[in-house]
Amino acid sequence: MHSIEFCAGAGGQALGLEQAGFRHAALVEIERDYAKTLTLNRPNWNVLAQDMNDFDGRPYKGADLFAAGLPCPPFSSAGKQLGALDERNLFPAALRLIDEIQPKAIMIENVRGFLSAVFDDYRTALKQQLKKLGYTADWRLLNASDFGVPQLRPRVVIIAVRDDMADLFDWPEVQRHNPPTVGQTLQDLMAANGWPGAARWASGANDIAPTIVGGSKKHGGPDLGPTRARNAWATLGVEGRTLAEEAPASDFVGMPRLTIPMVARLQGFPDTWKFYGRKTTAYRQVGNAFPPPVARAVANNVRIALGVRRLFAVNAA
Repeated sequence: MHSIEFCAGAGGQALGLEQAGFRHAALVEIERDYAKTLTLNRPNWNVLAQDMNDFDGRPYKGADLFAAGLPCPPFSSAGKQLGALDERNLFPAALRLIDEIQPKAIMIENVRGFLSAVFDDYRTALKQQLKKLGYTADWRLLNASDFGVPQLRPRVVIIAVRDDMADLFDWPEVQRHNPPTVGQTLQDLMAANGWPGAARWASGANDIAPTIVGGSKKHGGPDLGPTRARNAWATLGVEGRTLAEEAPASDFVGMPRLTIPMVARLQGFPDTWKFYGRKTTAYRQVGNAFPPPVARAVANNVRIALGVRRLFAVNAA
């Protein structure tokens, strides 16, 4: 089955889709450093460094899945929550492209703020617009920690399927066990340069991570978020004011900082996934990503629904 993805970022959703069995017809990402990350990891992917607003979806008509990780600032509680009035709101572009591509299913990720009461009318209008295009839409707040990611990362996932498939999609079940703690997840990386305190640190970092905050082009650098977030990291023995270039050295004393590979692992990326650019750019890519295990779980159920519908069509023929 083939997908086309917009605002692909560093590839968190794309990787999850790949793991669920989708092949990418195209991945569209306006940020060139992010697009280079996609090509760096998957040279065979058709990565297009283009603006979604200017993209022509008609050559991709009939794709099985339209996927997107639309910009979060219009709906984020950390911002002004301007919604439709925010210049970064790309839902209108998404609706235009959905009309052009006419996919069988749609999968869009956004922040928890999308479910805020202030956007009740916006959500109703979105559902109505998708209905006019022939889709039945639903959304759910999913926590990354319910899918094995060692981080409490609530994200809204919007799923819309063609009306003739409305009864075939089921939301994925959460895992029965809690994810590993930050210490269990990162002990080997903390000890990579011979730091003798890694084991003791890991025993104290005995909970999952707070939500990793990547920031935007206007705000946020290579740090673990505002004061409240840094305080939460401090309870896990992590210094959150900056990120480190390398793991603690053998003579390190104090509270360690995280590196890009550590944050990436906490987001559910495999260790083999590399990020193009300097520390600030790389961290922004990691911090704003959709954790691959969550994307995989949802996309797998989308694939099952599509497969059942295809089987029905074959039997009917």
